[in-house]
Amino acid sequence: RLHSHDVRYGSGSGQQSVTGVSAADDGNSYWRVRGRTAAVCERGTPVRCGQAIRLTHLGTGRNLHSHRFASPLSGNQEVSAFGEAGEGDYLDDWTVVCSGTYWARDGEVRFQHASTDVFLSVTGEQYGRPIHGQKEVHGMAASSQNNYWKVMEGIFMQPSEVFKAERYHAEL
Repeated sequence: RLHSHDVRYGSGSGQQSVTGVSAADDGNSYWRVRGRTAAVCERGTPVRCGQAIRLTHLGTGRNLHSHRFASPLSGNQEVSAFGEAGEGDYLDDWTVVCSGTYWARDGEVRFQHASTDVFLSVTGEQYGRPIHGQKEVHGMAASSQNNYWKVMEGIFMQPSEVFKAERYHAEL
């Protein structure tokens, strides 16, 4: 699970850490899907494959972020949480990479950083203190089995009426 809490990296950017955890009951693993920076995204609008989005951590209000700092453990590109109250910058934008037209709730998805093209990834590197056992989340240049993600739980909005009409309308 993609996880964050208000613990700063001891190296690199010094921004809020983003890690991977396996605990299913962790309240720090909830993220809100929002429109890309400076874009309006109406609630209930399906997310298209290839669309740029932001993921905002519910607990701290910071956005999933990446930039050209080395990640602390693997030396790949650092992924952090940045901004205040959901406001950050263009380095918070991620492109949804999936098959089909829309991001399916039960389908696997990749997130590719819109500015640096790395894929949001988690591998086996684990932190010591103060976040013992949590895995490093970082950006990797190549797609692999380490950068597939799946929604596990959450609040899912019904598609908007406009979307329903677009999807099911047939001309006679």
